[in-house]
Amino acid sequence: MLSFLCFLIFLTPLCVISELWWLISSLLFFISFIYLFFFPYFFCWSGLGYVFGCDLISYGLILLSLWICVLMVLASESIFRLGYFSGLFLFVVIILTVMLYCTFSSISLLSFYIFFESSLIPTLFLILGWGYQPERIQAGIYLLFYTLLASLPLLVGILFVYNSLGSLCLFMLCEGKFLAGSLFYVCMIFAFLVKMPMFMVHLWLPSAHVEAPVSGSMILAGILLKLGGYGLLRVFPFLFKFGFSFSVIWVSLSLVGGLFVSLFCMRQTDLKSLIAYSSVAHMSMVIGGIMTMSYWGVCSSFALMVAHGLCSSGLFCLSNITYERFGSRSLLVNKGLINLMPSMTMWWFLLSACNMAAPPSLNLLGEIGLLSGLISWSWCLMFVLIFLSFFSAAYTLYLYSYSQHGIIYSGLYSCSLGYLREFLLLFLHWLPLNLVILSVDVAVFWV
Repeated sequence: MLSFLCFLIFLTPLCVISELWWLISSLLFFISFIYLFFFPYFFCWSGLGYVFGCDLISYGLILLSLWICVLMVLASESIFRLGYFSGLFLFVVIILTVMLYCTFSSISLLSFYIFFESSLIPTLFLILGWGYQPERIQAGIYLLFYTLLASLPLLVGILFVYNSLGSLCLFMLCEGKFLAGSLFYVCMIFAFLVKMPMFMVHLWLPSAHVEAPVSGSMILAGILLKLGGYGLLRVFPFLFKFGFSFSVIWVSLSLVGGLFVSLFCMRQTDLKSLIAYSSVAHMSMVIGGIMTMSYWGVCSSFALMVAHGLCSSGLFCLSNITYERFGSRSLLVNKGLINLMPSMTMWWFLLSACNMAAPPSLNLLGEIGLLSGLISWSWCLMFVLIFLSFFSAAYTLYLYSYSQHGIIYSGLYSCSLGYLREFLLLFLHWLPLNLVILSVDVAVFWV
């Protein structure tokens, strides 16, 4: 684990020479390829050291982090073409990759908390430095204060765990060795619920997405939302008693909130805002699955987190491709794109189909498992899940049909084709999303 970390840190001096962005992206691709061979075949902790280690959950999310960070560099070619502080941009991306790698491979709760919070700083720099509108400052403050204020109780809870058990090692913590109340339970999970984000504490996400550059949107939707789910999976082994007592509150709130957010999606006219709200709706099912603490719920939530990271990142890339051509993200302007950008319509269709959990995508596997877990937990949830699944398909079809069909905006008369780089970028999102389902045991049956 330390060898990969050292190699990532070695890339930071190369960022000074902005002309070497192709070399850095190639080296990141190489690291992702090499990391494939470090799969933990025995489904237990491996590569253990004093600070870092890796099990199957860590492995999947580290690989996803490396992959999304490579595609961030590939998607941000306009920054290098215009020379808009491209060396600094590369430096921020590499630092963010290092922080995420350390977060997912930490075996101590305290080091996990430190890197969990440290990943905010490069993300904030991406939004403030390369965002689009002046409102990006307000979006950055939203992001910072929502997550920091919710994380302070988590630090107090971690210190309480150390005071009670004398250890913070993740695989040595178990429930029943210390007495704690419901306040401790809320302190330990609230930061992760805000990070996912749960309905009612989700307002920072759409504003951050709309104001962020394409790289910021990709890392927000692809990885940073998964930090919350990863944290919940890590702290629940010693919160079982409280989890069963309070799970009905979180499951009800997340699923009903997901239904409301799905209705919000039906009235959005901004492409990025619609995709951002759909992320909140998908994460509501993940929260519900984890809170049931059933076999199907926990395993399928991990599968849906990985699938959503690839799918939503690809949709943000598509919206950015459209924005670079037409200078607007509004569905009122971006109509009839099948006539103007016919080569991109296939990718809109493929990624929209994955977003509504059509086979053979990994989204389908994750959602089927979550539906099974939630309905087996309480059959009353069937009525909410019916509408949640229906509106998920409805707003995805709304996104696809309103952008690709209709009367062309009268101010645009030119035909625009995609670049080879953009086709490669979208293909590298879509291919792993539909290949992982060939090994279902790795994606789901890992407990």
